[in-house]
Amino acid sequence: MSAPARRRACPYISRKRPAATDRAGRSVRWAGRLLCWSLAAGVAGAATETLLHPGAGWWPLLWPLPWYLTPATALAWSLLRLRQKAAHRQPDDHDDLQPEEWEQAA
Repeated sequence: MSAPARRRACPYISRKRPAATDRAGRSVRWAGRLLCWSLAAGVAGAATETLLHPGAGWWPLLWPLPWYLTPATALAWSLLRLRQKAAHRQPDDHDDLQPEEWEQAA
């Protein structure tokens, strides 16, 4: 493994507040957390439904709710992540090569 591959992106934990330009990163993290929590709530609700069979009238409406929220949060997370990656993408230096130069390089 090469030295850059072993290097961590953030070798220390910063105690400073994130910059205002890192809004995309914060929103991606919050969407990811919401996705994880909706999955956890869905699993817990399904386990409760299977094991305890609650008889409350509102239970049949409540326990599938996290499963309905999961695709929405997954879609939100994926769109925010794509937006974050597009914002951090650096232009490629090799895009301006002509096809003849490609043949010579190969």
